[in-house]
Amino acid sequence: MTNNLDSTINVDFLDKLKNQTVTAHKKLESLPVSASILSPQMKIADYCHYLSLMYDVHYSAQEIVFPLLKDHIADLAEREKTQLINKDLSFLHYTKNNTVWVFSNKAINVPFALGILYVIEGSSLGGRFILKNIETIPGLDQQQGVSYFTGYGNKTGSYWKTFLNQLTAYEQQNNCQDEIINGAVYAFDTIYNHFLNTANNED
Repeated sequence: MTNNLDSTINVDFLDKLKNQTVTAHKKLESLPVSASILSPQMKIADYCHYLSLMYDVHYSAQEIVFPLLKDHIADLAEREKTQLINKDLSFLHYTKNNTVWVFSNKAINVPFALGILYVIEGSSLGGRFILKNIETIPGLDQQQGVSYFTGYGNKTGSYWKTFLNQLTAYEQQNNCQDEIINGAVYAFDTIYNHFLNTANNED
């Protein structure tokens, strides 16, 4: 993830960020709802449930996190994902009855918000890997219903690099790596709790 970055980038900081979030990341990936979308036997109902959960994550981020970062991440509007999830759920005739707030707006400042966005943007990289499985599932094998996991398409790598450049530039200017790391760990833990506690009970 740290390859092909600008020469001025703080690779040590990114390594620390990755290392200090690896446990929380693996814990999230270990949940059955996370594992379900990587299964060759994935059911459409499980896929819809996962998309519904991720809608909550992205909606909360766009409402709480994005406003704090509008002056610090130049291409922030291009990173909104709720419209992609809505498109997929509509194609699959899935009705999402309510939206759950995943993140709290209490005590979130700019570096903490950047840590949250690090987790969310990182999921786009993983999404490209997940897409390979999803596109083999009947009903999703005609390049429809997969807008969210397609994400930035073949520009995913460049979007990730651009974000990391902006993230590390802010950290270098403000000496706030601990707050960014805390935000990233918070994001992984909060998404984990959301996945764990939200039952698949929608129509």
